[in-house]
Amino acid sequence: MDHLKDGWFSELSELWPGQCMSLQVEKVLFHEKSKYQDVLVFKSKTYGNVLVLDGVIQATERDEFSYQEMLAHLPLCCHPNPKKVLIIGGGDGGVAREVLKHPQVERVDMCEIDEKVIEVSKEYLPEMSSSFANPRLNLHIHDGFDFMGKHHGEFDVIITDSSDPIGPASSLFEKSYYELMKKALRPGGILCSQGECVWLHLDLIRNMLDFCKTIYPSVSYSYTTIPTYPSGQIGFVLCSLNPDMNFEDPMNALSQEQGEKLKLKYYNTAIHKAAFVLPEFARKALRDA
Repeated sequence: MDHLKDGWFSELSELWPGQCMSLQVEKVLFHEKSKYQDVLVFKSKTYGNVLVLDGVIQATERDEFSYQEMLAHLPLCCHPNPKKVLIIGGGDGGVAREVLKHPQVERVDMCEIDEKVIEVSKEYLPEMSSSFANPRLNLHIHDGFDFMGKHHGEFDVIITDSSDPIGPASSLFEKSYYELMKKALRPGGILCSQGECVWLHLDLIRNMLDFCKTIYPSVSYSYTTIPTYPSGQIGFVLCSLNPDMNFEDPMNALSQEQGEKLKLKYYNTAIHKAAFVLPEFARKALRDA
């Protein structure tokens, strides 16, 4: 609640020193410390309900789709036949909602360590959490590291929907985590992970791409725009066990009709291809990574 003052929420963090995102608050809907983190939900004046973990915005009703759609459809549209998908994190249900739009996906396992995030999302973010009622979704309240260690060679696609690299999600940005994901993938498998912001975290991104290239034969970085994330941009690290993978050219290009059927608001095939075109300062910083 230290982030609430005079009717405004301000997102203050050591990860973006000297700047913050602020939203006007109409009403605090929920606030409680879970076993793992501080959980806050408030109704904002212009972005609908907002989920905040440890003082950092995770999702708002107004713009969540740009992140959820890209994190899910970038890897799924690059895989020739994604039948079994693992989601690490994603307790708000948004990524699962998008993954389950693909009819060829037969089973989705989701590992979320903090059950409280699921509970509040079901109550205050109903559009995102609708996926929890889908029979193809298997929910595990479990640590992702431990789960993957027991499931080798099982998944076509692994998606990591994590918060920032501080607190309970810090280990999801380390080399050991990417090595574990490799073991959990089937031959030709793909992973997609939250990859931070080029305006704020170029060194972290470069480090991640460096160690990923020692593990996977195909590695790339893309991004999306989203106004309530730091600096209005968030990236994705994509890796594949297929050495011939070209992430910029999706195997399953969606027609306009297909996109409308899937009720997509942000993702389309043109956006997919453009997402890998980086601004010059970022391209130069990451080109040798």
